[in-house]
Amino acid sequence: MARPEKVLKYCPSCGSGLFKTDSPKSFKCDSCGFKFFINSAAAVAGIIENEEGQILLTVRGVEPAIGALDLPGGFVDPMENAEDALKREVKEELNLEITDLIYLKSYPNEYVYKNYSVFTTDLGFACKVKNFDNISVDDDIADFHFFNPKEIDFNKISSNSIKKILKFYLSEKK
Repeated sequence: MARPEKVLKYCPSCGSGLFKTDSPKSFKCDSCGFKFFINSAAAVAGIIENEEGQILLTVRGVEPAIGALDLPGGFVDPMENAEDALKREVKEELNLEITDLIYLKSYPNEYVYKNYSVFTTDLGFACKVKNFDNISVDDDIADFHFFNPKEIDFNKISSNSIKKILKFYLSEKK
């Protein structure tokens, strides 16, 4: 995986090659003085249960971690709040309508896309949906399954942050 300092070579303001690491989380252009910070991107993940108390997990259809289990969700778009982002992502990925959601907890993550590290803060939510009548797979999801919480294989979960969100949720339900 490539950390930003291995990939970012040119100033986004003036295009100069005098764009250098200034600190562990910033760059500075020696030509124009532009300072660029590596910040965390916001991402959302929703825990959805069916009537039997089974948890809906998706199967990733794209890298990173293609084929791994995941929670529905994704990146928060610019100027979008986390709740609307989760509603949008669940609609895009599974054609489900979220009717209620409650914030659970957040965890940091390193999302590696095409060998570039994107640092994220993954916000977990417990969600209710209108119904499962029109559930279908789309966007970057290959499949979905419902799991009894005791039968979830955490070794097959896509990332540490998603594992932690799920474990936190399950510990709070006891």
